[in-house]
Amino acid sequence: MIEIRGPYHTSVSYGYLRDLLEDWSEYVDGYKFAGGSMRLLPRETTRKVISLCHDHGVYVSTGGFVERVIVEGSDIVDRYLEECKALEFDIVEVSSGLAPMKLEDKVGIVRQVQKLGMKAKPEVSMMIGAGGGTHVVGYKTKMRTFQDVANEAQAHLDVGAKLLMLESEGITEDLPPSKWRKDAVKKLVYRFGYKTWMFEASDPPVFKWYLKSFGTDVNLFIDHSQVVEFTAWKLGLWGDRDIWKGEKISYSPR
Repeated sequence: MIEIRGPYHTSVSYGYLRDLLEDWSEYVDGYKFAGGSMRLLPRETTRKVISLCHDHGVYVSTGGFVERVIVEGSDIVDRYLEECKALEFDIVEVSSGLAPMKLEDKVGIVRQVQKLGMKAKPEVSMMIGAGGGTHVVGYKTKMRTFQDVANEAQAHLDVGAKLLMLESEGITEDLPPSKWRKDAVKKLVYRFGYKTWMFEASDPPVFKWYLKSFGTDVNLFIDHSQVVEFTAWKLGLWGDRDIWKGEKISYSPR
């Protein structure tokens, strides 16, 4: 599955999204409201965007906004999830990148999402306290052990989650390729299978590595602006030097 980022770094207006999906929805499976951006829109506009996605066969995710909502208390989390259901969100992402949330609380939210008839997509991170903009504020890296990450992944799978998101901070984001945690990614894939994961890959060099490492049916989260470049690489239409490797290149006019 390929999920694209909606409003966050750029506004992604309704008109832009309509045009994007009319031309390219064949190559998009999901659409994610990042950073609580749906809360900045009128309720009916959010509903209109969700309906547009559904009309094109594209599911809609809340993004990881629940970690902001939980600051307001458990009752507000329940109200938030009920509103997600009413607005016809398909997936609720359950993250704790910036919030110091206990694992049992995350698992409880996963259960509640599924109880309401939506799909939960827990986000798992190698970096402690990581989230959007972390690199900008001079964050001092704090990493979790692989076993801790694996234990969290298993806890979510044990309560019925089918797809997990791997946060890019601490893995690839803002790191040179020589320092990417390829070892951690490969160990998670070996233990749980690559179809269990959706990898955040919102930089072209990153999604190209995932394609080459795990094949064209790997689940990736990319930016909306990258749909064309990503698909061209995925289908071998353009860009990858391997297309020309070992080929005899010549032209003889008729």
